[in-house]
Amino acid sequence: MPSLPALVGRSIRTTARLSPAISGYLSYRAFFAPGPRMRVRKWDATTHSEARRRSLTVRGIEVTGYEWGTGSRTVLLLHGWRGRASQFAPLVRELVYEGFRVVSFDAPAHGVSKGRRTDARDWVTLAEQLLAIHGPFAMIVGHSFGSLAALTAARSTVPTPAVAVIAGGAGPAAFLDEFVREFRVDRATAQNLTTRFQRRLGLDETAVTAQYDAAQHPLPADTSLLVVHDRTDQRMPDADSLRLHAAHGDRSRLLRTDGFGHTRVLSADATLDAVIALATGGLAAVDALGTAAPRTRPAKAESSPKAEPGTKAEVRTAA
Repeated sequence: MPSLPALVGRSIRTTARLSPAISGYLSYRAFFAPGPRMRVRKWDATTHSEARRRSLTVRGIEVTGYEWGTGSRTVLLLHGWRGRASQFAPLVRELVYEGFRVVSFDAPAHGVSKGRRTDARDWVTLAEQLLAIHGPFAMIVGHSFGSLAALTAARSTVPTPAVAVIAGGAGPAAFLDEFVREFRVDRATAQNLTTRFQRRLGLDETAVTAQYDAAQHPLPADTSLLVVHDRTDQRMPDADSLRLHAAHGDRSRLLRTDGFGHTRVLSADATLDAVIALATGGLAAVDALGTAAPRTRPAKAESSPKAEPGTKAEVRTAA
């Protein structure tokens, strides 16, 4: 039986032969509807169950927030599209071990939160709410679509000295392109989708770029950036991450991994080490990873999936 994405893509392509406007509308509806919710993975279950929970509300939708640790410095984690906060379990354990408080949430239509549709504005609004509760964030980490929210928040209403972007992109165009590739959408339908996307935000193309594109409009000058992307990521190609890294010059570090793909890169040792280094010692600590002795890790309650033999990573500054 064909998967739901396959059925949606087939409907869009069939309708496009009759009307790009109708297929554009179907694409628009599908783009903002995450689809089936990810379940908590067995290797993340203990960390997920140990979280302290709170109820948040955005656009009248009840959202579940999470908190781990009791440190004086707080890190905000933003999951991606079709994801959930529990995906960050390995990073949560590492950050708590290092003395941080960690906060996150399941966005509307994700995880255990209510709702059926959402967009990046919900992520940013929820980040603002957690900022009001927990005070300044020492770092914001975003995975995939959550990276767009992390960059947008850090550039506007949720200032932070450090941002880590994992398997993400610099702006909305990368995620629209991802949708077009996944569903094999034709050019006319793609243009109609883009127009509807801008209309939803109430912004024209120039305003969307100004508000959401962190490559053309970089992070504040005092904000450090870590960009992590796997070379084998088939869901989100790395071109936009490279653009983001290049735009931030010597205050950005690029970590390239091999063999982890789009999701498992979150639990890769190289990713965890780089993010922890940024949180604890800034870019200098990230630079030192090539010669630093292995760090003692916290005891793990669960076993995370491992990458295939031969995976590797390298850290670079901007060219």
